[in-house]
Amino acid sequence: MQSRTERFAAFRRALKEKGLKSTAQRDDIARVFFASTRHLSIDDLYREVRKVNERVGYATVYRTIKLLKDCELAEERHFADGHTRYENSESDEEHHDHLICDNCGKIVEFNDEKLERLQEKIAEGLGFVLARHRMELYGICRECREGAGRLKTRPGERG
Repeated sequence: MQSRTERFAAFRRALKEKGLKSTAQRDDIARVFFASTRHLSIDDLYREVRKVNERVGYATVYRTIKLLKDCELAEERHFADGHTRYENSESDEEHHDHLICDNCGKIVEFNDEKLERLQEKIAEGLGFVLARHRMELYGICRECREGAGRLKTRPGERG
């Protein structure tokens, strides 16, 4: 797994290879993104970056996350709520699936080798060779079931 520093260096190299400038605003956006463990919408990232550099504009955040995606340093995710979120993608990271709370929007990543083998066995039994898959399980998290969870918030405020 790459460190934040290594991922930031990879971003700077990718910009140079594309003939693009490394600007203070792009650097701040990339650093905030790489420091996050959340699945961030553009709005989430914009709010977080503005805490570091209030001069960063929304369009710059939007363009920079697209660059991160093009450089394969950010992965675009689409969950059932219809909002696009981005997560750090690492080429050597293991595949993972998601549990999503229908009440508060909490997203939990998990990996289960038994489940992965079962999916491959089912696909094989049905004549498929899996190339990729995404699993999203929706329900209510423990905190919400116990009354300690957040109520549904604006989409940009979800984790």
